[in-house]
This record gives sequence, C-alpha cells and structure tokens, in this order.
Amino acid sequence: MQNKILKNNDLDELDRSILRILQADAHTPNVEIARRIGMAPSATLERIRKLERRSIIRAYRARLDPAALGLDLLAFVLVRTSGRRGGTKTGRRLASIPGVQEVHHIAGEDCFLTKVRAANPAALGELLRTRFGAIPEVSSTRTTIVLETIEETSNLPVPDSASATKSPAHSRKKGRGRA
Repeated sequence: MQNKILKNNDLDELDRSILRILQADAHTPNVEIARRIGMAPSATLERIRKLERRSIIRAYRARLDPAALGLDLLAFVLVRTSGRRGGTKTGRRLASIPGVQEVHHIAGEDCFLTKVRAANPAALGELLRTRFGAIPEVSSTRTTIVLETIEETSNLPVPDSASATKSPAHSRKKGRGRA
C-alpha cells in the first residue's frame, strides 16, 4: 500500500487532468485531451503512455448495459468458507464463475463479498447451487438482491494536487494529525 501512495503522490495537475478526462470518456482523442490541458499532442501522448507503464491507467473498457444482455438481476453474495481453507485460491475460483463481476476478500464472519449478475432469481439460484456450491471450501452463502441501482461506477475520485498533499498520513508526519 505504501508503494501505491508514493507512486500516486508524484502525479502533477496535468496528469490528474488527463486521468479525469480519460475516466469520463476513454475514447477522448489525444488531440482533444491535449487541447483541454494546453499541451502539444505528442507531449500529451507521452504522458498517457507513462501513466499506462506505471499501471495508473490499467485498462480501457467498454461498459455494457446488463439489461441488454439479459442480466437484469444484480446481487451481492457473502461467502463463508470452512476452517482455514480458502484464501486466494478460493477467491480465484469464485472470480472464474461466469456472472461474477467482483470478488473481495473481507474481514468479519464471512470471507468474501461477490457482486453477481444473472438473468433472474431462478438463474441466480442455479448459479449458487451449481457453481458456488461446487467449490469445496464454500460452507455457506448469504445473498442480497438489488431492487434498484441508484448509482454504479468504477470511476475513482482524482484529487487535485493540493488535496493529494494533504492526506491524513502526510498531516500526521508534520504534527498536524490527531489532537
């Protein structure tokens, strides 16, 4: 985690502007990005390539409409594993199940939180019985079905340069942290 903090603290405002533009629309042409940030297109492209090499920009993806694909049901499934078994291997097995969009290893009584898309409740039930249930380490699941999605995004807040230097850890180092 420390490495990521250091990696991101050296982003300047031009890098942050590029990230905001691309996160809003990854199809924004390089020439348009350059115009918006006031740089030459070649210099802008070099900055984008550096952000990609540093894995700050991880990928460019199309965001699909689940309903258009017949995946109208969204559910969150808490997964509990038995004993000391599970861990990363179980997480990878959960992630490989078609329809599982996210897998988070979590603290607490449950071991994983998964985000799942399915066609309908019957399809979700089948998925839980045949796919989740086929993983020997899975001892139980608890499912919450989403009735309505108000907001769903994978966008991250990109702070401005001033905000980035005022992180709580940074403030504590200078004696301005806790009272």
